[in-house]
Amino acid sequence: MDYPLLNVFWTVMWVFLWVMWFMLLFRIIGDIFRDDSLSGWGKAGWTVLVVVLPFVGCFVYLIARGKGMGERELNRARRNEQEFQEYIRAAAVAGEGTTDHAAALGKLADLKNHGDITAEEYEQAKRKVLAG
Repeated sequence: MDYPLLNVFWTVMWVFLWVMWFMLLFRIIGDIFRDDSLSGWGKAGWTVLVVVLPFVGCFVYLIARGKGMGERELNRARRNEQEFQEYIRAAAVAGEGTTDHAAALGKLADLKNHGDITAEEYEQAKRKVLAG
């Protein structure tokens, strides 16, 4: 093994910086396409700049629109959280009556499995429970 420890350190550092660079590049490209305030030409221009001149393009994008990236991400997270909470509330309200149906269907399934009712009677009773 003729690879000194300092060379291992430099190799690890360069790989880390390379991975970090790609993460930054993907984050910027994702922000470009998710931003609703940019026109199609604006998105195309920023994308060309970031792809053709990656270092300059990314640094210029971060300088020009870096603060907005955080604000847009925060607004997106808040909107997603609000939609999730509304969905939970709607599901809780809609699900209040279904627990009785689930219990009744469970009892019917047990009766059918034990042989107390026939398959036709089970289907009839299931339709009544689901209709009512």
